[in-house]
Amino acid sequence: MHAITIRQPGGPEVLEWAEAPDPAPGPGEVLVDVAATAVNRADLLQRQGFYPPPPGASEILGLECSGTVAALGDGVTGWNVGDQVCALLAGGGYAEKVAVPAGQLLPLPKGVNLIEAAGLPEVVCTVWSTVVQTAGLTGGDVLLVHGGAGGIGTCAIQIGKALGATVAVTAGSQERLDKCRELGADITVNYKSQDFVKEVREATDGHGADVVLDNMGASYLARNIDVLAMDGRVVIIGFQGGVKAELNIGALLAKRGGVYSAGLRARPVSGKGGKADIIADVRERLWPLVETGRVQPIIGRTLPMAQAAEAHRALEASDVFGKVVLTA
Repeated sequence: MHAITIRQPGGPEVLEWAEAPDPAPGPGEVLVDVAATAVNRADLLQRQGFYPPPPGASEILGLECSGTVAALGDGVTGWNVGDQVCALLAGGGYAEKVAVPAGQLLPLPKGVNLIEAAGLPEVVCTVWSTVVQTAGLTGGDVLLVHGGAGGIGTCAIQIGKALGATVAVTAGSQERLDKCRELGADITVNYKSQDFVKEVREATDGHGADVVLDNMGASYLARNIDVLAMDGRVVIIGFQGGVKAELNIGALLAKRGGVYSAGLRARPVSGKGGKADIIADVRERLWPLVETGRVQPIIGRTLPMAQAAEAHRALEASDVFGKVVLTA
């Protein structure tokens, strides 16, 4: 098969479309003929040598894919050769074939085509596991999403609105904020020229945010606590703004607040909090929202997989609204 390989850690130019060994499904796994995959910021870090895959995972980039079941490993039930699926991966998506634990498969949702579906698994599982399962977002809450124009952000806006929340977002241009409003965002803040704490507090009559979904980490920690409503929760899923910050415990105590961190890739397949648990909950509670169109994949750009380097450049430049998808 062909796959994207990394010549050496570095910029997008180190990515090459080359021959790679065919994967084989082990016990409990399914072999998928890949139709498409999607680009995530974790892929950029792995390409640079900063984010190695978990032990036993494929060295090939790609944390999600869509495609057709080609073969079943021993012990797999509930799936058949020929089923159209999308999948959450620990690696291996930038390839023509990938072996996936059966517990990480989702059926192709009605109303979503095979290429669009490649942009769903990583974002829906990330948002659902953090905003809903960890932070307990409910109707009537205020959800603040940093990076509202990205793949995670565009998904979080829709999930928040579907659950009855008021959604606030930050983004770096009026054009991107306008598109967030088209998706349902109620409050929009240009982080380059506005203070999100002030804007969110004013827009909510001083209430603040019940849940903050944060991709920045250290540089936003103090302000994220400042913007919290009483009993609010910050969930950190990225550290584009650094990994070390001073925590004012007094400010957190005054809000009766909580700061959580949540990753997805390194979780085990099974067991409490594992990927199979998240997938099962997504399938039961979120997939109906996808199939009725209340939560949709937002695809900003589609490229052939052989042009993965260009896709990485576009994501690094924050040049895309929503997801970048690569077709096999």
